[in-house]
Order: sequence, then structure tokens, then C-alpha cells
Amino acid sequence: MTERPALVPVDAADLARLRMALERALAGGPPIVPYAAAPFPLPPHDPARLPDGLALAIGTSGSTGAPKLALLTGAALRASAAATHAALGGPGRWLLALPAAHIAGVQVLVRARLADTRAVAVDRRGGFTAAAFVRAAQRLAAGSGPERAYTSLVPAQLARLLADVAGADALTRFDAVLVGGSALSPALRERARAVGVRLVATYGMSETAGGCVYNGLALPGTQVAVEPDGRVRLAGPTLAEGYLGLPARTAKVFVSAAGERWFRTDDLGEVEPDGRLRILGRRDDVIVTGGYKVHPRVVEDAAVMHLPGVTHAVAVGVPDAQWGRALALALVVDSGSGVLGAGEATAWARERLRGELSAHALPRRVIVVDALPERGPGKPDRTAVAALVARQMVGE
Repeated sequence: MTERPALVPVDAADLARLRMALERALAGGPPIVPYAAAPFPLPPHDPARLPDGLALAIGTSGSTGAPKLALLTGAALRASAAATHAALGGPGRWLLALPAAHIAGVQVLVRARLADTRAVAVDRRGGFTAAAFVRAAQRLAAGSGPERAYTSLVPAQLARLLADVAGADALTRFDAVLVGGSALSPALRERARAVGVRLVATYGMSETAGGCVYNGLALPGTQVAVEPDGRVRLAGPTLAEGYLGLPARTAKVFVSAAGERWFRTDDLGEVEPDGRLRILGRRDDVIVTGGYKVHPRVVEDAAVMHLPGVTHAVAVGVPDAQWGRALALALVVDSGSGVLGAGEATAWARERLRGELSAHALPRRVIVVDALPERGPGKPDRTAVAALVARQMVGE
């Protein structure tokens, strides 16, 4: 078997080094493993058995345990970048606003490289701010390269920018603003549309080299199928080769069917009459309460759309003596909404959501928090949210 170069850990905060290492990997050099805060131990594996053309081992945003490392070839990364440019109308200049240790950030660098440009990065050392985004957007506009300009965000970043006059104005100057990582609420989408932001809702993951479905439609080369139980599966040239050191897990979710190699996601979805894929949520996030199944995303969308002042919502299940599990809702609320204690928040939310949700989908516990815990860029940590609800219940 051909000898393979060992995986090279790279500090994603050192953007110059990451760019050089990524370019070498795409050209056939040593594959890299970007990390965020500190190098982490790699699972046991045989370097000689790494896939041909491997360029990147990138962490998934798993909700439990250590992240799995998806193995992506240079061909998969390039196919993803090419499909993105084809869907958006051509290559462009890219603004990096996401952490480069995650696939969405890495792909901004790859797309820029394939467009013969260099991505301009937002200064995130003090956290993501509208002012830093505006400054970076100005540098991007002053640079050279293709006329078109793009950026990629998570919903929380989009909301922060829309709340800032200069930030919202900067967004309108992009030919496309990709938004993914977690559910994009209808209310947030409408706010962006109302001010002229050309928004593209993306769906994908590390295992698909990033977004592979834009505004519900598969990118060129990608195939989408929904299994009888609602599980979404994806096929195409952007699929990972599997997980590092996890052959059993690889065999379970990367499968062959009808002459194609598919990735069986952990998401539930449905294909709407117009052919667009609608994601309902993760299979393991479904809440069974009193014998009824509730998709958290349905509740979360209703909360953001119909509860005044609510900017973010996460629905989880918590143990309940009567119902088995009760539906709880954590909200981030703008100041001045008048929502104070947990009891008031619960009554306030249930009253306003009657008629919008089935009776079994109404929250039985509502808490208000300053910010929602995350397990990746824009991805809510539902386990941590459930723990917050439990602690508040104990304290009452």
C-alpha cells in the first residue's frame, strides 16, 4: 500500500499558516487537521490506510463526546467550491466571518483560493461584532479580484448585523450571504429580505464538505433522498471518505444504494411539492411528550415568529412525572419585552402560541437566558439547554 503522509495539526487562529497548509494539502501535500484552541489527540489510525487525495480531517459538531473527524479529499473540497460558485452566479471575493476550524470557515478559504483571490477575515479576537464585520467588508470592497462578493454566516451573526445600521448596510453590498449551521427562522429571513439582503439558506455538514443544498435545492452534482422514516440522505462528489479511526461508524452511515454512495444524516426532512428539501430537525432531537412526537424546529420557528421581542429559541425535552417528558423552551429576548421570571415567561409564551401550535406542542416550561450555549458555530447545545432548565426547576 502506498505510504501516506501523516496528518498535520494546524492552529486555525494562525490564518496565514492555515492558508499555506491548506494550499499545500489541496495540491497533494500533507493533509491537515485544523484545531481551535489546542491540538487534540487523534483517534488511533493507520496512516498507510488514509484515503488517496486526502486533504483535510475536519471535526463534526457532534452533540455528545469528542467530535468525529470527517475525511475530505481535495477533489471533494474543490467540487463543493465549484458547485457553490455555479449556484451563486460565478466566482467571487470572500469575506471570512466564521471560525476557520470548522468546515464552513475552511470552505470560504477554499472558494477564495479557487477564485484566485485571498479571503478577507473579520477580526474576531474580541468576539464577533458588527463594527469588525463592517471594517472587513470595506477592505474586501477595496481589494481586487472578481466583481462578485460573498460571505457566510450563522443565524446569530446575521441577527446581530441586522440590528446594526452599518452592519445591515454592509450586508446589502454582497451578491450573496450564505447562512447555515442551524435553523434560519422565517422571521429572521424576512427581516433580511426587507432590507435588501440577498440571503441563501444553506444545508450541509462536515461530511458533505459544507453546504450542499441551497434554499432547499441540491447543488449541482448533489442528490437528496428522504427515507420512509424521514431520515435525509445525501450523495455526490462532495462526500467525505468516512471518519478517522471509526470504521464501524463509517460503514453505518456511508452506504451504497442504487449504484450511488450515500451519507445517511441524522436529520429528518421532507420534500415539498416544489421539490425543495425542508429540514424538520435531528432524529435524536424529537421530543415525545404524552405519547405525541414534537419536532423542536416547529416550536422554535413559532416562538421567534409570534413571541414579541424573541430573537432566538431552543426547544428541548425535560423529565416530567406526568408526561414522561415535558417540552421546555429557552428564549433569548430583547430588553424591554416585559418578560421577567420563569412563571411569567411560561404563561406569556403559552398564551401567545395558542392557535399557532397543537396543544401537545405548547411549552410547559419557558426560561429566558442572555445567550444560548452552542456546540459549534450557530449550533445550539440542546443538552446544555436542558441542563439550564433543570437547574432553574430545582431552584424554584
